[in-house]
Amino acid sequence: MEITGKIIRILPLQSGAGKNGTWKKQDFIIETSAQIPRKICFSLWGDKIDQFSIREGEDAEVSFDLESREFNGRWYTEAKAWKIAKKGSAPPVPPESEPLPGYYDMPPEDGLPF
Repeated sequence: MEITGKIIRILPLQSGAGKNGTWKKQDFIIETSAQIPRKICFSLWGDKIDQFSIREGEDAEVSFDLESREFNGRWYTEAKAWKIAKKGSAPPVPPESEPLPGYYDMPPEDGLPF
């Protein structure tokens, strides 16, 4: 399944130890841009956290699976993100007032015609 929206919040990283070793999980909230906006909490697990390096304010299409499991007679459902495609996002551009790194460290060139 896929859904598109804006990442409006990234929740604190969670980690722990389980029967299969250590684990880490990052939850984040997407707000859809439908006529009636919806907020949905998704989870990224393990290496996918670093692979997608999400940021608040980004527009993204999230591919996910729903998974439910029972614990003590109650059922819990999780939306597990397995792919995030950023939409219309560009890397931040440094302000023009800041010089490029190493620019002023270059030696002056002699013999230029101007």
